[in-house]
Amino acid sequence: MKKITIAIDGHSSCGKSTMAKDLAKEVGYIYVDTGAMYRAVTLYALRHDLFHTDGSIKTDELRQHINHINISFRLDPTTGTPITHLNGENVENEIRTMEVSNKVSPIATVDFVRAALVAQQQRMGEEKGIVMDGRDIGTVVFPHAELKIFVTASAEVRAQRRYNELTAKGQKVDFDEILTNVQQRDYIDSHREVSPLRQAEDAIVLDNSNMTIAEQRQWLKERFNEITAKG
Repeated sequence: MKKITIAIDGHSSCGKSTMAKDLAKEVGYIYVDTGAMYRAVTLYALRHDLFHTDGSIKTDELRQHINHINISFRLDPTTGTPITHLNGENVENEIRTMEVSNKVSPIATVDFVRAALVAQQQRMGEEKGIVMDGRDIGTVVFPHAELKIFVTASAEVRAQRRYNELTAKGQKVDFDEILTNVQQRDYIDSHREVSPLRQAEDAIVLDNSNMTIAEQRQWLKERFNEITAKG
Protein backbone atom coordinates (compact mmCIF):
# COMPACT_ATOMS: atom_id res chain seq x y z
CA MET A 1 0.00 0.00 0.00
CA LYS A 2 1.39 3.40 -0.96
CA LYS A 3 2.22 5.57 2.05
CA ILE A 4 0.71 9.03 2.36
CA THR A 5 1.19 12.21 4.38
CA ILE A 6 -1.52 13.07 6.90
CA ALA A 7 -1.85 16.65 8.15
CA ILE A 8 -4.07 17.32 11.16
CA ASP A 9 -4.64 20.95 12.13
CA GLY A 10 -6.95 22.58 14.62
CA HIS A 11 -7.44 24.56 17.80
CA SER A 12 -5.57 23.92 21.04
CA SER A 13 -6.75 21.06 23.28
CA CYS A 14 -9.16 19.66 20.70
CA GLY A 15 -7.71 16.16 20.70
CA LYS A 16 -5.53 16.40 17.59
CA SER A 17 -2.55 14.71 19.18
CA THR A 18 -4.55 11.81 20.60
CA MET A 19 -6.15 11.13 17.22
CA ALA A 20 -2.86 11.43 15.37
CA LYS A 21 -0.94 9.20 17.80
CA ASP A 22 -3.60 6.50 17.70
CA LEU A 23 -3.79 6.45 13.91
CA ALA A 24 -0.01 6.43 13.47
CA LYS A 25 0.35 3.53 15.89
CA GLU A 26 -2.44 1.55 14.19
CA VAL A 27 -1.19 1.96 10.62
CA GLY A 28 2.55 1.92 11.38
CA TYR A 29 3.26 5.54 10.48
CA ILE A 30 5.61 8.01 12.18
CA TYR A 31 3.85 10.56 14.41
CA VAL A 32 5.16 14.09 14.97
CA ASP A 33 3.58 16.46 17.49
CA THR A 34 4.57 19.91 16.20
CA GLY A 35 2.85 21.59 19.12
CA ALA A 36 5.32 19.82 21.40
CA MET A 37 8.15 21.29 19.35
CA TYR A 38 6.93 24.85 20.00
CA ARG A 39 6.38 23.98 23.65
CA ALA A 40 9.98 22.73 23.84
CA VAL A 41 11.26 26.03 22.44
CA THR A 42 9.10 27.83 25.01
CA LEU A 43 10.54 25.72 27.83
CA TYR A 44 14.04 26.48 26.58
CA ALA A 45 13.23 30.21 26.57
CA LEU A 46 11.89 30.01 30.14
CA ARG A 47 14.98 28.17 31.34
CA HIS A 48 17.33 30.66 29.70
CA ASP A 49 15.55 33.84 30.85
CA LEU A 50 14.45 34.81 27.34
CA PHE A 51 11.27 36.57 28.47
CA HIS A 52 11.04 40.13 29.78
CA THR A 53 9.27 40.71 33.09
CA ASP A 54 6.14 41.83 31.19
CA GLY A 55 6.02 38.46 29.41
CA SER A 56 7.30 39.67 26.04
CA ILE A 57 10.05 37.72 24.30
CA LYS A 58 13.69 38.78 24.19
CA THR A 59 13.64 38.22 20.43
CA ASP A 60 17.22 39.15 19.62
CA GLU A 61 18.55 36.85 22.34
CA LEU A 62 16.26 33.99 21.27
CA ARG A 63 17.53 34.37 17.71
CA GLN A 64 21.07 33.76 18.98
CA HIS A 65 19.92 30.56 20.70
CA ILE A 66 17.65 29.07 18.01
CA ASN A 67 20.38 27.00 16.33
CA HIS A 68 21.23 25.43 19.68
CA ILE A 69 17.71 24.12 20.24
CA ASN A 70 17.47 20.52 19.08
CA ILE A 71 14.10 18.77 19.37
CA SER A 72 13.66 15.06 18.79
CA PHE A 73 11.11 12.34 19.46
CA ARG A 74 11.88 8.91 20.89
CA LEU A 75 9.41 6.08 21.30
CA ASP A 76 8.50 5.07 24.83
CA PRO A 77 9.26 1.32 24.86
CA THR A 78 6.36 0.67 27.24
CA THR A 79 3.57 2.67 25.58
CA GLY A 80 4.89 2.91 22.02
CA THR A 81 4.16 6.65 22.01
CA PRO A 82 6.69 9.39 21.14
CA ILE A 83 8.38 11.31 23.96
CA THR A 84 9.63 14.86 23.36
CA HIS A 85 13.31 15.50 24.00
CA LEU A 86 14.97 18.90 24.21
CA ASN A 87 18.70 18.69 23.53
CA GLY A 88 18.59 15.04 24.56
CA GLU A 89 16.53 15.54 27.74
CA ASN A 90 13.07 14.05 28.23
CA VAL A 91 10.83 17.10 28.74
CA GLU A 92 7.45 15.53 27.93
CA ASN A 93 5.89 16.43 31.29
CA GLU A 94 7.50 19.85 31.69
CA ILE A 95 6.23 21.14 28.35
CA ARG A 96 2.61 20.36 29.32
CA THR A 97 2.49 22.72 32.33
CA MET A 98 0.35 25.87 32.44
CA GLU A 99 3.54 27.97 32.66
CA VAL A 100 4.51 26.75 29.19
CA SER A 101 0.92 26.87 27.89
CA ASN A 102 0.66 30.55 28.80
CA LYS A 103 3.70 31.47 26.70
CA VAL A 104 3.75 29.04 23.79
CA SER A 105 1.47 31.01 21.43
CA PRO A 106 3.67 34.16 21.47
CA ILE A 107 6.74 31.98 20.82
CA ALA A 108 4.91 30.41 17.86
CA THR A 109 4.41 33.85 16.28
CA VAL A 110 8.16 34.47 15.96
CA ASP A 111 9.10 34.16 12.30
CA PHE A 112 12.57 32.65 12.71
CA VAL A 113 11.26 30.10 15.23
CA ARG A 114 8.60 28.96 12.79
CA ALA A 115 11.08 28.87 9.90
CA ALA A 116 13.49 26.70 11.90
CA LEU A 117 10.83 24.25 13.07
CA VAL A 118 9.01 24.04 9.71
CA ALA A 119 12.31 23.10 8.08
CA GLN A 120 12.79 20.34 10.66
CA GLN A 121 9.22 19.12 10.14
CA GLN A 122 9.53 19.01 6.36
CA ARG A 123 12.72 16.96 6.63
CA MET A 124 10.88 14.52 8.91
CA GLY A 125 8.16 14.03 6.29
CA GLU A 126 10.27 13.56 3.18
CA GLU A 127 9.66 9.81 3.06
CA LYS A 128 5.89 10.06 3.66
CA GLY A 129 4.25 7.53 5.99
CA ILE A 130 3.85 10.32 8.54
CA VAL A 131 1.07 11.78 10.67
CA MET A 132 1.74 15.33 11.82
CA ASP A 133 -0.50 17.64 13.81
CA GLY A 134 -0.30 21.34 14.59
CA ARG A 135 -1.65 24.68 13.38
CA ASP A 136 -0.20 25.05 9.87
CA ILE A 137 0.56 21.51 8.71
CA GLY A 138 -1.94 21.38 5.84
CA THR A 139 -1.40 25.00 4.82
CA VAL A 140 2.37 25.52 5.17
CA VAL A 141 4.34 22.43 6.17
CA PHE A 142 2.66 19.88 3.87
CA PRO A 143 0.32 21.78 1.51
CA HIS A 144 0.24 18.73 -0.79
CA ALA A 145 -0.65 16.19 1.93
CA GLU A 146 -3.01 13.52 0.63
CA LEU A 147 -5.21 13.69 3.74
CA LYS A 148 -5.90 16.93 5.62
CA ILE A 149 -8.10 17.16 8.71
CA PHE A 150 -9.16 20.32 10.55
CA VAL A 151 -10.32 19.58 14.11
CA THR A 152 -12.34 21.88 16.33
CA ALA A 153 -14.54 21.82 19.44
CA SER A 154 -16.11 24.45 21.69
CA ALA A 155 -13.72 26.36 23.96
CA GLU A 156 -15.54 25.06 27.06
CA VAL A 157 -15.20 21.43 25.98
CA ARG A 158 -11.51 21.90 25.19
CA ALA A 159 -10.86 23.61 28.54
CA GLN A 160 -12.56 20.74 30.37
CA ARG A 161 -10.43 18.19 28.52
CA ARG A 162 -7.29 20.11 29.40
CA TYR A 163 -8.40 20.40 33.03
CA ASN A 164 -9.01 16.66 33.23
CA GLU A 165 -5.65 15.88 31.63
CA LEU A 166 -3.68 18.07 34.04
CA THR A 167 -5.52 17.00 37.20
CA ALA A 168 -4.98 13.36 36.21
CA LYS A 169 -1.25 14.13 36.28
CA GLY A 170 -1.58 15.52 39.79
CA GLN A 171 -1.31 19.19 38.85
CA LYS A 172 -3.42 21.75 40.73
CA VAL A 173 -5.14 23.89 38.10
CA ASP A 174 -8.08 26.29 37.82
CA PHE A 175 -10.74 25.68 35.16
CA ASP A 176 -11.36 29.38 34.53
CA GLU A 177 -7.65 29.99 34.03
CA ILE A 178 -7.51 27.15 31.52
CA LEU A 179 -10.58 28.44 29.66
CA THR A 180 -9.05 31.90 29.42
CA ASN A 181 -5.80 30.38 28.16
CA VAL A 182 -7.66 28.37 25.49
CA GLN A 183 -9.52 31.48 24.28
CA GLN A 184 -6.36 33.60 24.24
CA ARG A 185 -4.45 30.96 22.31
CA ASP A 186 -7.27 30.70 19.76
CA TYR A 187 -7.06 34.44 19.15
CA ILE A 188 -3.25 34.58 18.93
CA ASP A 189 -3.03 31.48 16.73
CA SER A 190 -5.66 32.81 14.31
CA HIS A 191 -4.36 36.39 14.12
CA ARG A 192 -0.58 36.00 13.95
CA GLU A 193 1.13 37.32 10.84
CA VAL A 194 3.22 34.21 10.17
CA SER A 195 1.33 31.01 9.30
CA PRO A 196 -1.94 31.75 11.14
CA LEU A 197 -4.25 28.91 12.10
CA ARG A 198 -6.75 28.42 9.30
CA GLN A 199 -8.54 25.58 7.60
CA ALA A 200 -6.95 24.43 4.35
CA GLU A 201 -9.42 24.60 1.47
CA ASP A 202 -9.19 20.86 0.88
CA ALA A 203 -9.30 19.85 4.57
CA ILE A 204 -12.09 17.72 6.05
CA VAL A 205 -13.60 19.40 9.12
CA LEU A 206 -14.26 17.43 12.31
CA ASP A 207 -16.12 19.04 15.22
CA ASN A 208 -15.54 16.52 18.00
CA SER A 209 -17.26 18.41 20.83
CA ASN A 210 -19.66 15.53 21.43
CA MET A 211 -17.52 12.59 20.33
CA THR A 212 -15.69 10.03 22.42
CA ILE A 213 -12.05 9.23 21.75
CA ALA A 214 -13.11 5.87 20.30
CA GLU A 215 -15.54 7.59 17.91
CA GLN A 216 -12.87 10.04 16.81
CA ARG A 217 -10.41 7.21 16.25
CA GLN A 218 -12.92 5.33 14.11
CA TRP A 219 -13.83 8.44 12.10
CA LEU A 220 -10.18 9.18 11.28
CA LYS A 221 -9.41 5.56 10.36
CA GLU A 222 -12.34 5.61 7.92
CA ARG A 223 -10.98 8.77 6.25
CA PHE A 224 -7.53 7.14 6.04
CA ASN A 225 -9.01 4.00 4.46
CA GLU A 226 -10.91 6.06 1.91
CA ILE A 227 -7.76 7.87 0.75
CA THR A 228 -5.43 4.88 0.70
CA ALA A 229 -8.02 2.77 -1.15
CA LYS A 230 -7.81 5.21 -4.05
CA GLY A 231 -4.06 4.69 -4.35
